[in-house]
Order: sequence, then structure tokens, then C-alpha cells
Amino acid sequence: MQVIRDLPELRDWRESVEFDARRVGFVPTMGNLHAGHLALIDHAKRRADTVIVSIFVNPLQFEDPDDLARYPRTEERDLELLERAGVAAVFLPTEPELYPHGQDDIVRVDAGPLGDRLEGAARPGHFTGVATVVTKLFNLVRPDVAVFGEKDAQQVAVIRRLVADLDMTVELAIEPTHREPDGLAISSRNRFLDPEQRRQAPAVHRALKRAAESLAGGHTIAATLAGARHWLTQQGFAVDYLVYCDDERFEEQTRLVTHGRLLVAARLGRVRLIDNLAVPTPHPASVGSDR
Repeated sequence: MQVIRDLPELRDWRESVEFDARRVGFVPTMGNLHAGHLALIDHAKRRADTVIVSIFVNPLQFEDPDDLARYPRTEERDLELLERAGVAAVFLPTEPELYPHGQDDIVRVDAGPLGDRLEGAARPGHFTGVATVVTKLFNLVRPDVAVFGEKDAQQVAVIRRLVADLDMTVELAIEPTHREPDGLAISSRNRFLDPEQRRQAPAVHRALKRAAESLAGGHTIAATLAGARHWLTQQGFAVDYLVYCDDERFEEQTRLVTHGRLLVAARLGRVRLIDNLAVPTPHPASVGSDR
């Protein structure tokens, strides 16, 4: 496995792969790798001849400096996992390498209205930071296919729009959310949960499942969401949002839509958990009806 830390070396690697006419799969990460990341890598290996992973904790997508400072960095362990996973190369840039003019003097990629809703409203500037770094990484790596996880569903939608609106040729592949046996979505932030919080955390996914069952049973969206928020609050969570939205623009909906999704962000102490669940397409007669 080749460990690449600067742009000239990355360009040399990419040219050698291009010379061999190999299809390149790409998995961008912020490190602290877990089973979900390894599933993304396996997905990329099925779709490409060679796979490169990036590890970069992107400061542009953190609105809270303390959150950025405490984000787990486990480079040595990550490299061992990637080697065992059969990755061809890993790109480990420094902040000055990607942002040579600094964070405050950089051309940014605006994520548009989609980036201002829900998670974007809760974390102002987050999706612009995501769109900027993903654009840079796509331009540098020039992957044939890039793999992302469905746990960050709104981020996936932002990247889909980025690729479509900026006429990028990269193919996007989406891997389903990977979960612990009790349903908790696997995340690097889970390590910050104390034992009691870890016991409580699966309630986030249970709330989504119960809400989906409620909608399928004919209950109204408003009553379903109010009930789910109240139940999570009783379980000790501070709910940032729990909504039903469409799966493309991520606009909140008051009626069932063909491609709907439930999204939640909730806090246990200082730990913020996000999750989502696709809601099965309703019967055509009920689409657009008040539910």
C-alpha cells in the first residue's frame, strides 16, 4: 500500500494508474476507521480495479472549533486497517497541502439551498465545507467511482447535486448504513458515548422504525413526528430535528411522497447522533394525501 502525503506524489500515482488503464475506486474519509468504512472499501473494490482512500479531517465542515479539536485521529491504526483491507493507496494530506492560502482565503463551493436545510441549518456552513473538499479531492484523485455511506443521507444528496450541477464524470455508489447488532448506526463519534449513553443510543434508530410503522399504519405525519420526538425526549435525548422529507431536495413534507425519508439528529450530553430511514413508497392512491 502506497502512503501519499503530498500532491506531486498523488499526481504521480494517478498517472501510473491511468497508464495501466485501471478503473479507480475512491473512498474519502476523515479517519478513525470502523466497520462502516471497511464496507465502503469492499464496495469500491467490487466496482474498480484499484482503490484509494483519503484521510483528512476537513476543518471547513466544522463550525465548532472544539468539535474539530476532539475529532478522533488514529492514523497508525487506520493505516493498518487499510493495509489489511487491500487498499492500493492512501492519501493523507495536511491542511496546508489542501488549503495553501488558509481557510479564510479560499474559493468555496456553495452547496446551495439543499445545504441550508436540516443538518445544514443545524451546522451553518457544514455542507459548503463538504462540497469544497469533495470537489478538491475529486479533481485530485480523478476517480471513476466514489463510494459514500447512506448514514449521511443529506450529504449524499449534496454530493449527487454537486456531481450533476458541475458536470463531473465520477460515478457515485452508495453503501447502506452499517449498524451495531442493537441498531445503532456505526459512527466515529460513538466512541465518545459513556456506558450509560451507549445503552440509550439505539433509541434513535428505534424512534425512526416506530415512526415508519406509524406512517404505514395510517397515522398522520404531524402526530407521528410529535410522538417520536416526545418519546426520544423521554429517553434522555435533546432532539435537534426529527422530520419526514423527500429524498432529493430534503424539504420537509406534510404529505406522503413517493421517495420519503425520516431523518433525526439528537444529542446525548455532548455527543450528537444522526440517523435516517427510507420510508417505503406508499400506495399510489395515498401519495400526496394528507396523512
